Amino acid sequence: MAHTVTESTRLTGQSLVAVCFIALVIHKVFRKIETYSFTIHFSLLCVPLLTSFELLRGTMPAAAAALVSCATFISTLLLSMALYRLSPFHPLARYPGPLMCKLTKFWMAFLSTTGDQHLYVKRLHDRYGDVVRIGPNELSFRDASIINAMLGAGGFHRGPHLAGRVLSITDVPFIVLMDSTIHAERRKPWIRAFSPAALKEYEPMIAHRVNQLVHVLEKQQGAIIIGKFFNYFAYDFMCDMAFGGGSELLRDGDKNNVWQIIQKGLPGCTFLSHVPYLGVYCGRIPILRPAVDHLLSYSMELTRERLERGSIVKDIFHYLNNEDQPEKPPPAMRYLLNEGSLAILAGSDTTSSTLTSLFFCLLTHPTAFKLLQAEVDLFYPRDEDPSNPQHHREMHFLDAAICEAMRLYPPVPSGSQRQVPFDKKGVMLGPYFVPGGTMMFLPPYIVQRDPRNFSPFPDDFWPDRWLVSAGRTSLSDALANAPADVTDADKMPFVHNDTAFIPFSYGPAGCVGKQLAMQEMRTVTCALLHKFDFSLHPDWDVEEYDRGFKDYYVTTRPDVHVILRARF
Repeated sequence: MAHTVTESTRLTGQSLVAVCFIALVIHKVFRKIETYSFTIHFSLLCVPLLTSFELLRGTMPAAAAALVSCATFISTLLLSMALYRLSPFHPLARYPGPLMCKLTKFWMAFLSTTGDQHLYVKRLHDRYGDVVRIGPNELSFRDASIINAMLGAGGFHRGPHLAGRVLSITDVPFIVLMDSTIHAERRKPWIRAFSPAALKEYEPMIAHRVNQLVHVLEKQQGAIIIGKFFNYFAYDFMCDMAFGGGSELLRDGDKNNVWQIIQKGLPGCTFLSHVPYLGVYCGRIPILRPAVDHLLSYSMELTRERLERGSIVKDIFHYLNNEDQPEKPPPAMRYLLNEGSLAILAGSDTTSSTLTSLFFCLLTHPTAFKLLQAEVDLFYPRDEDPSNPQHHREMHFLDAAICEAMRLYPPVPSGSQRQVPFDKKGVMLGPYFVPGGTMMFLPPYIVQRDPRNFSPFPDDFWPDRWLVSAGRTSLSDALANAPADVTDADKMPFVHNDTAFIPFSYGPAGCVGKQLAMQEMRTVTCALLHKFDFSLHPDWDVEEYDRGFKDYYVTTRPDVHVILRARF
């Protein structure tokens, strides 16, 4: 009997060792592959578990064998992963970072749901330096000298974080694509849609919506939440651009809670962007797709209406549907849905975010507000139409103010992820060695507030810095409009690194709609400052803006309460 027990114990021990060995092999396999295939993940996890169960079933009851095999396999796998990620043998061991970031991406995933990931990563850079390990295989950079190497023509393809947001790795808009060649091909109609000739065609549509915004604001009484109206304007306009119309939030209000649905889904999407494989799995569960499905169903309706109506004006759809190249067949409906949804969501939120930040900055810096309004009055006297962009090229303070707002509050604070291909042993990114498979971020919010790139007043709104850099004013004259008391003006170090200004990203994967967004923001700003005087509501706490400016890849902004008065 004792011999039987001893033999059973020996066999159990051997089986447990075998289970541990299987777990170690699976860990090594996971380190060598990158896949979002449910079948592969299922095979790599469930087949070993079944094998482990079979090894132990002969030495103990089935229920106990199932429990012990599962616990042994999973604990060994997790322990192996943790020890490797913290060990000096990990490829990123040379780079500093918090323990929890090194252990798991779930740390950043959970933290990101607060909307403060841009502030958290900035604190990490302040503590650790220009390179911080923010994930087991992920780095964040603060060094502007590597912008071209990372994001430029010879840089790296996108990482998978956007796939987690849209809950798919295949059925995606073009900005999610990780294959640079396919991305470049899918980008071509967008390039045609934002050519100088196309932008000229869009001017009447911009003017129409801007004038409507002015008329709606004229009817408001008392304090208003200015960002709400920027949301409505931007969404209506991008529906015009993407599908030739279909939204009237400015006229009717947000009766269908479009913005609430979008913003409600942002924390969850941001969580999944840090663990994109989980996002791809969640995309298969209908109950977890409300925001995505709502936008797609709305886009489906607009797409069908636009196809039935045909091309009345040359909008973005005109180019996406190859209506400008009739010799080419129209693309598939799913393609039009994905690209149209992208235009609405990305184009409306980023523009609205910048306009809200711009007016907050102007209203908390009265000198800048007066200078910009004086420039508007110079080029657009009382009887001229401020929605006509004919003078924009000459309005240097207007551009300076918009750029300065985007420098402080970029509409995509953390930027877009890049990845070194798995099939490369490693690359030199400036002075930094980055192993194959590593994901990387270069956050605009952090780079653009670095005093090595913008000084003085890196954390303050000072549009004059752009005029000094362009040689349009002297530093001493600009310091007269400084946001803080200045002494020894001649000794103030002035730094302005245009390369470090990346609110639209950079390179071949940069924002294709940059010029349209700038044209929108210039026109809105001119029209509103031409028509109204603004002031902040006296009971509104201005510090609320920084506390409420949240990074969910795109942003959410706090309510900015303003009082406006007609000037004429």
